[in-house]
Amino acid sequence: MRYYLISGEPSGDLHGAHLIRAILAKDPKAEFRAWGGDLMAEAGATIVKHYRELAFMGVVQIVKNLPTILRNERMCREDIAAYQPDRLVLIDYSGFNLRIAKWARPEGYDISYYISPQVWASRSGRVKQIKANVDRMLVILPFEEAWYAERGVQATFVGHPLLDVVREAEEQARPQDASSPLLGPAARPPKGGGVEGQGTNTPITPPLGAGGLTIALLPGSRKQEISVGLPLMLAAAALYPDYDYAIAGAPAQNPAFYNQIIASCGRAPKNLRIVMNDTYGLLQTAHAAVVTSGTATLETALFGVPQVVVYKGNWLAYRIARWMVGSRIKYISLVNLVMDAPVVPELIQADFDPENLANHLHKIIAGPLRNQQLLDLERLRERLGSGGAAKRAAEAIVGAA
Repeated sequence: MRYYLISGEPSGDLHGAHLIRAILAKDPKAEFRAWGGDLMAEAGATIVKHYRELAFMGVVQIVKNLPTILRNERMCREDIAAYQPDRLVLIDYSGFNLRIAKWARPEGYDISYYISPQVWASRSGRVKQIKANVDRMLVILPFEEAWYAERGVQATFVGHPLLDVVREAEEQARPQDASSPLLGPAARPPKGGGVEGQGTNTPITPPLGAGGLTIALLPGSRKQEISVGLPLMLAAAALYPDYDYAIAGAPAQNPAFYNQIIASCGRAPKNLRIVMNDTYGLLQTAHAAVVTSGTATLETALFGVPQVVVYKGNWLAYRIARWMVGSRIKYISLVNLVMDAPVVPELIQADFDPENLANHLHKIIAGPLRNQQLLDLERLRERLGSGGAAKRAAEAIVGAA
């Protein structure tokens, strides 16, 4: 059969690649055409549009780039019509994908949605579009199945795909020779990447300074959020100069971009390095982390790394987002949302300043708050299920009547 997949972000590329491989296991003659990235291409898809050309963040950026977005939608519809897939698979990327679903429904395509839009957080009215235009919802957060059921939509919880991704990285990191004197994640760094850093080209190097503990800084994947958040992270790190710090470089950026920010930053720690394209390797050597809100918060948690979650954006965009969310959700990090408790501290907007961040970071480097977070992260992993999300999703998509 022919499959057309649409993802518009690094996380969608990662999970789309695993889904493609799972579909091939069920349908060896499958053909794939997709909007995605390098990982989906490696898995076997012909990429129509790379997610790097689709990364518009926030209301302001969307409005500024509206003509480009509309051109992309028209191109996507025309390409689907020319390809005539047996299965149309939408992966997150809600605004774009829901409009494609609305067009595709009267055209008679079989439509699966893998990784639900966060309609439970904002714009819950979109659930009506999902009910009208999607054949099957394949959700990855445990509370989503019941949320949809309460609104008359049948959804299937398939487990969280990051469980398998993280497990693979952990298995790659284990020394093959158990008798080797080099044990633990530093013995053979994993080759995999994460949502914020995919690839196999940059190995993890030993810590640079005398502290021996590495603090990971994950400032996001888009230039806008990195430019705002990274200087604040570096200023906070400079208040504790005895530790080693590593910036997780996103695949869509290059080292020169990070070096420019470091050079222009008034305060930065001495023991600092940039790790490109190997966020998962970094997380396996990290003692603690500062993470920009997004999928990376859950990735960091699944590696068992205590973290402080941060977010600061355009004032107008943030106020609009807060208005849209209202009182429906209490947290911004996926960790706290899944656990429905303040497992990790969240520093948002004005609360995200160097001194406040340094204070919270110090508390998770050692002491009772670190110990409690480690226990909570173990419970989080149990709550997300046993893995196998891509396999279960593939079974539902391939076997659809």
